[in-house]
Amino acid sequence: MINERPITDWLPITKKELEKHGFEEVDVVLISGDAYVDHPSFGTAVIGRIIQDEGFTVAIVAQPSWNDDLRDFKKFGRPKYFFGVTAGCMDSMVNHYTANKRKRSTDAYTPGGSAGFRPDYATETYSKILKELYPDVPVLIGGIEASLRRVTHYDYWSDRLRPSILEDSKADLLVYGMGDQPLREILKLLKKGVPFSGLRTLKQVAFIQEEVEELPKNKNWTTVELSSHEVCLDDKIKFAANFKTIEVESNKWQADRIIQKIGERTLVINPPYKTMTEKEIDTSFDLPYTRLPHPKYKKRGAIPAYDMIKFSINMHRGCFGGCSFCTISAHQGKFIASRSEKSIMREVDNVVEHPDFKGYISDIGGPSANMYRMKGIDDDICAKCSSPSCIHPVICSNLDTSHKPLTNLYKKVDAHPGVKKAFIGSGIRYDLLVDDFNKKNNDGNHEEYIEQVIKRHISGRLKVAPEHTSDATLKLMRKPSFKYFHKFKETYDRLSEKHGLNQPLIPYFISSHPGCDNEDMANLAAETKDMGFQLEQVQDFTPTPMTVATVIYYSGVHPYTLKPYKTVKKKEDKLNQRKFFFWYKRENHSFIRQSLNKANRSDLADKLIGPERNHQHKGEKQVPKWLKERRGK
Repeated sequence: MINERPITDWLPITKKELEKHGFEEVDVVLISGDAYVDHPSFGTAVIGRIIQDEGFTVAIVAQPSWNDDLRDFKKFGRPKYFFGVTAGCMDSMVNHYTANKRKRSTDAYTPGGSAGFRPDYATETYSKILKELYPDVPVLIGGIEASLRRVTHYDYWSDRLRPSILEDSKADLLVYGMGDQPLREILKLLKKGVPFSGLRTLKQVAFIQEEVEELPKNKNWTTVELSSHEVCLDDKIKFAANFKTIEVESNKWQADRIIQKIGERTLVINPPYKTMTEKEIDTSFDLPYTRLPHPKYKKRGAIPAYDMIKFSINMHRGCFGGCSFCTISAHQGKFIASRSEKSIMREVDNVVEHPDFKGYISDIGGPSANMYRMKGIDDDICAKCSSPSCIHPVICSNLDTSHKPLTNLYKKVDAHPGVKKAFIGSGIRYDLLVDDFNKKNNDGNHEEYIEQVIKRHISGRLKVAPEHTSDATLKLMRKPSFKYFHKFKETYDRLSEKHGLNQPLIPYFISSHPGCDNEDMANLAAETKDMGFQLEQVQDFTPTPMTVATVIYYSGVHPYTLKPYKTVKKKEDKLNQRKFFFWYKRENHSFIRQSLNKANRSDLADKLIGPERNHQHKGEKQVPKWLKERRGK
C-alpha cells in the first residue's frame, strides 16, 4: 500500500524529508496551488521530476498558506537557483468560480475536495510573497494560469483588461505552454554557470524589461509589436486585433518574437519551441513517478482529480481543433506530440501494479482521444502554416488522420494480461470519423475504429462534443456543421445494433457562446429532442484568457475579421439560455413559451413543450358558466 513505500520515493515536501533524501540545501523550490500528486498528469510532479532528472535538488511547497506568517514560503529557505511558481493544473479563477461567478464549494485538486486552500490569482499572490521575502532570488512562473495570462488579457472575474501577469506578479521570467523543453534548457544553462538574467534569449519564455534596454539579440528572430497595454485599455478593437497576432505566432514552427509596451516597460515574448519529438515526450512520461498522492494526505481524504485519472493513460499532448472557446491548443499547441507505443505500454504495466487496480483502465486518451499520431504528411508545409486549426473550416490536405495506429494500440492494451477493459473517458472528435467531412478513408479506418471503440472501450456511454446545432454559432466556434453529428450517430447506432449493444451517446453543448441567441438555443433544444436526447452534459460559456470567444465577448468583434457579434452577458440572460437545455422541466415552460412567442416562434414552443392550452390543467374540474356568474354576484 501507499505507506509501505519509502518516503524518499516522493519529492520532498518538508525539511525532514529533504534530510532523508540526503540533501542539506535545495537548488529549486516549487510552489504549487495543487496538492502534490506524483503523477504525470499533474504539472508540478512533471516539473519536479524534470528538475530532478537534470541533476538538481528540488523541494515542493504544495498549497502554502498565504495569509498568515508565511512560514510555508520560508520552510526551505533560500534556494540556490530559483523559485518555481504555478497556480496548479487549472487557472485559479476557473477553479474557484462558476460561469455565473458563483464561488465553488469544492476543489478537485485538494484532499477531501475542500475549497479554500489556494488564493484567487494564485500565481500572482505566491510570486509577490516570494519577491517580498527573497527579493534577490529569481522567480520563474509557469503553468496554465501564467501561460494564458502572459500578455494583456480580459479577466472575466474582475471584468477588466489586465496586463501581462509578469507585471502584477513581479516575477523574473515566465515559461509559457508545456514547459518540458524550455525548463531543461534553463537548467542546463544554469548548471554551466549562466546567470538567471542571461536566460532571456531562450525560446518559449517571456519577461519584462525597461523600455530603454535593447532587446536580446537573435539574428533568427523577427520582432512584431502589439498595441500597448494602455492603447488596449482605450480601444477594444486594437485589443482584439492583438489577439490574432498572438494566436498565429503561438501556432507556428518558425514564429516571430512579440513585444508589447506596458507603461515605460516592454513585455518580450520569445517564439515557442517546435513540437516535442517522440523521444522528448517519452522522456517526460517515463520519469520515476510513484503515481500516488503524497502520503501526508492519507488522513485528509481522497483528492478527486487524482481519483478521476489514477487509472488513466495520456497518449499525446496538443489538439489541432482550434476551437474558439478552448484553451488546449493555446497552452499545449495545435501540433500533436505523441508518445511511443513502448512508453505507453510501460505505463500500462505501472497502472496494473497499482495496489488498488482492479483491471479497468478508466481512460486511454488525450485532450481529444482520437488524435494519436496524427500529424502533417509533409513537414515543410507544416513549417509554413499559420492556421489556428488543421480541421476548420475543412480538414487540411496535408494532415494524416488515419486511426489505424490508434486502433492497433487499443488492441495491444486489450491484450495485456493485467487489463480487463481499457475505456475511453476523454471525448472523441467525431467529425474526424465522418466520411462526408473527412474524406481520407480509403482504407476504411473510420468504421474500423468506431467498431473497435463500441465493442471494447465504452463504459456505458460515449462522450462527444458537437457543442451546438446552429451552423452560424458552430462556425464561430470553429466546429463543423451539426449535420455531421447526425451522420456519426447513424454509423454509431448501426454498429451498436450490429453487436447488440446499448451504449448511448452523450453529447456536450454550450450555451451563451458569442453569436448565440435564444432562438438558436430553442432550435438546439428542438433538434436534440427530435433525436431522443434529454441533455445532461451542458455548460455555460466561461470567458477564459487567450481564446477567440473571450476576445469577442469583451470587444464585441471577431479578432480575425473585426466583424461585430453579440453575446449575452447578464446573469439572467445567461441562465435563460440555459433553460432551453432543460425544456423537459416544467418550471422552464413559462419562460420558453413567453420567449418564443415574443420572437414569433410559437411553433418552436409547441414543438418543445406542446401546444398552448387555454383551458384548465388536466385533473381540474370545469366550473359551469352559470355557477361562475352566481359566484360573481
